[in-house]
Amino acid sequence: MFDYCIVGAGFAGSVLAERLARGGGKRVLVVEKRPHIGGNAYDHYDDAGILVHRYGPHIFHTNSRDVFQYLSRFTEWRPYEHSVLASVDGQRVPIPINLDTLNRLYSRNMTTDEAEAFLDRVAEPHEHPRTSEDVVVARVGRELYEKFFRSYTRKQWGLDPSQLDASVTARVPVRTNRDARYFTDTYQAMPKYGYTRMFEKMLDHENIHLLLQTDYRDIEGLIPYKSMIYTGPVDEYFDYAYGKLPYRSLSFKHETHDQEWFQEAPVVNYPNEHLYTRATEFKYLTGQKHPKTSIVYEYPTDEGDPYYPIPRPENAELYRKYKALADVESRTWFVGRLATYKYYNMDQVVAQALTTYQKILGVASDGSHSTTAPLAG
Repeated sequence: MFDYCIVGAGFAGSVLAERLARGGGKRVLVVEKRPHIGGNAYDHYDDAGILVHRYGPHIFHTNSRDVFQYLSRFTEWRPYEHSVLASVDGQRVPIPINLDTLNRLYSRNMTTDEAEAFLDRVAEPHEHPRTSEDVVVARVGRELYEKFFRSYTRKQWGLDPSQLDASVTARVPVRTNRDARYFTDTYQAMPKYGYTRMFEKMLDHENIHLLLQTDYRDIEGLIPYKSMIYTGPVDEYFDYAYGKLPYRSLSFKHETHDQEWFQEAPVVNYPNEHLYTRATEFKYLTGQKHPKTSIVYEYPTDEGDPYYPIPRPENAELYRKYKALADVESRTWFVGRLATYKYYNMDQVVAQALTTYQKILGVASDGSHSTTAPLAG
């Protein structure tokens, strides 16, 4: 008899498996549909011997000391500050927009104060921004919105920014200095030997039993367990009782080139041309030395594995119906991006999983289970 059956071996499932096994002394069964652990953060060596991220780039960054210290138990780190260029008007310029971006686009030599004044002139303020378009136009004006955001967003989400919640672009910074970092978090680093190696160490415990290429429904009634932790799509768990929750997916085109470097930045965004949104060159991320290089192009699509919950009011309303079902489940905890229909970064999923572990300990502290397992989030 297992204490917990955990569905999914990505960040949410693996963190909870590790904590319950190592921290709580529980017997844990981890069931994963894919043939590997690590979820979308899975990395591996390709045929050329280059470490690549199968499901697109995963850049670790966090402001949480607790999250960083927790993951540091399972990996050493390679310091890494991410940078991105955008292909705009025949140039490759920094994104997020900064002072260099503006000066190169407009052939100017503005100072920080002049750049701020320029943005103030072109901005179209919205007192109550509701959409992603409102947010961007209010900060950088219509022209820069068209150059950097509108087409990229249309490709990424399959919707115009005017149809998407303000939260999609609200966290995109605009700078009037020369800071070209994509993130400004306190902790920015990559697992020194890759994400998969980190997950392997996380799940390496005698109390954890792992089943790959297995649908949890196929073992129901065959392997007994007391409680479940579910990290898959919440609508799938309830057999799409209210219909499918909308997700955006990705397809990937991996290429290896017989040259040391392919592009001048780790990631190049393509906001205006091409069907793909961005190209990533992995050796920048990993620090690997190799005479060849591997890249991946990302093509957003409506078909395939669910990646990104689509933030629109009607989708949030549909999710609330599923959340109501989840809230009264007696033996199941729902954790992670898919189970809680939220666009979490990796560190946020880890933080949610660690918080859920504390909640589970509280529920089980007297040796019993509550009648309901609240939806984590």
